[in-house]
Amino acid sequence: MRIAEVIGRVTLSRSHPALKAARFVIALPMTADALTGDSEKRGEEVIAYDDLGASPGSIIALSEGAEAANPFKPSKKPIDAYCAALIDQINC
Repeated sequence: MRIAEVIGRVTLSRSHPALKAARFVIALPMTADALTGDSEKRGEEVIAYDDLGASPGSIIALSEGAEAANPFKPSKKPIDAYCAALIDQINC
């Protein structure tokens, strides 16, 4: 799981039927140095499934890979990244 900042959202003209009423955000993962304020270096942008209502500027916990689809079992959703939590505060 990584911590990321939401920098935008994605609008789909068509989507997989399992993703009806879904929302996707563009998340920018933060390095450990970026979390402490020592650096502004960030990772590469990730498109994440969001059902928590994250908006641009929100800090989120980002689950990726096989773990991203676990909250939806037994149904199958074709996602690679999932907004697992909205983070209010980070103490380093």
